[in-house]
Amino acid sequence: MVSWSGHIVPFIVTVAIWFMATGLIAWADNRERATFRRSVAIGGVVGIAGLIAILFASQSASLIAVYVSFAGALMVWGWHEIGFLTGAAAGPRREACPPGARGFERFTNASATVIHHEIALALTALMLISLSWGAPNQIGATVFVLMFGLRLSSKINLFVGVPNTTTEMLPAHLDYLKSYFGRNRMTVLLVVSIAAIFALAGWFASLAIAAPTGSAEMVGASLLTALCLLGAIEHLFLALPFRDGMLWGWALPRRGVSKPARAGGSN
Repeated sequence: MVSWSGHIVPFIVTVAIWFMATGLIAWADNRERATFRRSVAIGGVVGIAGLIAILFASQSASLIAVYVSFAGALMVWGWHEIGFLTGAAAGPRREACPPGARGFERFTNASATVIHHEIALALTALMLISLSWGAPNQIGATVFVLMFGLRLSSKINLFVGVPNTTTEMLPAHLDYLKSYFGRNRMTVLLVVSIAAIFALAGWFASLAIAAPTGSAEMVGASLLTALCLLGAIEHLFLALPFRDGMLWGWALPRRGVSKPARAGGSN
């Protein structure tokens, strides 16, 4: 039986936070570069607050603790996103893919553009797992690891090639990343990725349905289900002619509509 407080409310909370947080991060990262230092500093304060929230909330399995852990994980994630999109923590390579780069050379060049960010995410995930290991509330670590996996899947699919590579959300100072996108095409990898994420969402949904009504387990599983569904939708955006500005135009500066990026290399 579907519960309003156990299923519907967590879904609404997840969508609302996802929509507003994505827009705010896009707004901060598309402003003048002189504002980036302040944005990263504010993001750092928020991220540290999120870590503290996860640490304390992990010791309780109450409903409020589950929501606090969920919000804390998103705060930490937002800190990393601001660091990446401002260029503060991206990678040592800050230039376009060399013409004619193929295979392993193209992969290593692409990896060098984001490696610092990926290492930071991985270390944070390991830290959250260790902090909540054996704790009654592990939603914070689970949410962060799930988002890490979803984002890594998106990056790999963009590298291999997807039908739609609209880049309105990408700040101008990171335009060189477009040259590492694969050719505009539908791939088996994208189809499998979407199917796998929907399957994971279905598994979390089954846990939410099976959990006792109104319990912390029900709310936690519902939050993870909603997050998975949003991840699946974001992957579907890579396959469909969807523009970022349709949802977050209010957060982006007025500039020409970005056309799908052309690949800078091939597999």
